[in-house]
Amino acid sequence: MRERDALEDQLNAIGRMEQELDDQLMLIELGEDEGDAKTVTEAEAGLARLKAEVGRRELEALLSGEADANDCYLEVHAGAGGTESQDWAGMLMRMYVRWAEAHDYKVEWVEETEGEGAGIKSATVTVKGHNAYGWLKSEAGVHRLVRISPFDANARRHTSFASVQVFPVLDDSIKIDIDEKDVRVDVMRAGGAGGQHVNKTESAVRLTHIPTNIVVKCQNDRSQHRNRAQAWDMLRARLFEAEMRKREEKAAAEQAARTDIGWGHQIRSYVLQPYQMVKDLRTGVSTSNTGGVLDGDLDEFMQATLAQKAFGGGPVEVEDVE
Repeated sequence: MRERDALEDQLNAIGRMEQELDDQLMLIELGEDEGDAKTVTEAEAGLARLKAEVGRRELEALLSGEADANDCYLEVHAGAGGTESQDWAGMLMRMYVRWAEAHDYKVEWVEETEGEGAGIKSATVTVKGHNAYGWLKSEAGVHRLVRISPFDANARRHTSFASVQVFPVLDDSIKIDIDEKDVRVDVMRAGGAGGQHVNKTESAVRLTHIPTNIVVKCQNDRSQHRNRAQAWDMLRARLFEAEMRKREEKAAAEQAARTDIGWGHQIRSYVLQPYQMVKDLRTGVSTSNTGGVLDGDLDEFMQATLAQKAFGGGPVEVEDVE
C-alpha cells in the first residue's frame, strides 16, 4: 500500500504540474496582451515555484537505492566540549525534527541521554515516511557550530562539534542474519523523566555487536521485551548500513568522519558569529539564513548533495568557514 500511494502521488504530481504550467503560461500571455504587469509578475513567480518543485521531484525519482524509500533511524551525538557541544547536539536534533515535520514525516523518539545542564549527549529518533532514508542519508557526518557561547561568562567565541548518523529501517525484503553469540545484551534502568516505573525497573536495553563494536540502545517503551525487539531491529539496520558503505569508494573517509567528531571531518559549518553563514563543505552551497536552516530549512543542502552523487563529479573545492 505504501508503494501504491507513492506511485499514485508521483502520477498525480505530474498531471498537476502540467496543468499548472499551462495555467501560468496562459496568465502570462493574457497579462501581456492586456498590459497587466502585476499578472505577469505573479505568473512568473508561480513558474519559479513550479521549477523548484520539478527539480525536487526529479531528484526524488533518483532515490532508487535498495533502502532509499524506507523509514530511518537518525542519531545525534555530541562531540568533546561538555555543555557547549551538548547544547549544539540538541539544536541539531531539533533542526531535523522540524525538517521532518515540515515534510509530513512522523517522528518517534527511541532514546535520549540528556546533557549536563543543557542539550543532549546523544539521542535517536525514527523518521517515518516515504524516502525518509533517501533524503536524510546525505546528512550523515560531523556538523560544526561557531558562535558566542551562552555558557561563557566572558562571551567568547566557541567552536562545537556534533555527529549525525542515519540508518534505514529494514523491511521484510532485506534479510540480515546476526549470530546471537556475537551480541552482548545489557539491561538497565531508563534515564530521564518517567516516574516510578522508570526508576524501579530495568526496561532499557543495550546491544553490543562484538565483531564490529556497534552499540544500539532503546528505552522508549515501558516494556523491556518491546525495547529489546526494537534494539534488534536497530542493530540489523546499523549492520546493513555498514555493509552498504563498504561498497562505496569513500567508505574509509566517511567512517573516519563518524568516529572522530572534530576538526578535518566536518561536512557542514554553521557560523553565527562574527557573521551569519551556513556552508556545506561537500557541495559549496551556502546561505546567510542561519535561523531558517536551524528551523529545518535543509532542502537546498540535501538536494545539492543528492544531485552531486546522482550526476557525478567530485566534491566542490571550497574554503572552510572560520
